[in-house]
Amino acid sequence: MPNYRRDKTPGGTWFFTVVSYQRRTFLCDPPVRAALTSAIRRVRIKYPFKINAWVLLPDHFHCVWTLPQGDSNYSLRISLLKRAVTLQCKSLVAATGTRSASRLKHREATVWQRRFWEHLIKDTNDLRQHLDYIHYNPVKHGHCQDPADWPYSTVHKFIANGIYPKDWGRVGNSLPTDL
Repeated sequence: MPNYRRDKTPGGTWFFTVVSYQRRTFLCDPPVRAALTSAIRRVRIKYPFKINAWVLLPDHFHCVWTLPQGDSNYSLRISLLKRAVTLQCKSLVAATGTRSASRLKHREATVWQRRFWEHLIKDTNDLRQHLDYIHYNPVKHGHCQDPADWPYSTVHKFIANGIYPKDWGRVGNSLPTDL
């Protein structure tokens, strides 16, 4: 197995992007959402992490997690989530005829891209930028004109808790310039 160059800061806060195989658009389908929710609950029991923010789009998700002090194994958590969703949903979302020789050799399904992208949050400004990016992402991808209209996002919690104003990110309003 390759040894990717990933930051291993224990107890860090991380931004992640996880993408479906060939950017297929099934992640918001009810059985996949249910499988992902179930997988998150199960993984957090054995390997805790705090979900600071999340957005689920049809072909990818972004999230910010904080790991417990002394723990840096986010790769295991992502792997367990992807595996659980794959096992539960493989027959529903498997792409027919698209598995490469390499995927066949490694017994990989066609639910997720192999890798994921991660970024260690450096400071409060970096965190704010990534939280804004996550919550504005459905607008960026044309799924809605108001982040609050997207149902699969923690933006609703941020608005309810007064972190964002009710009309934050709505098309036509002033937006953060760093998105």
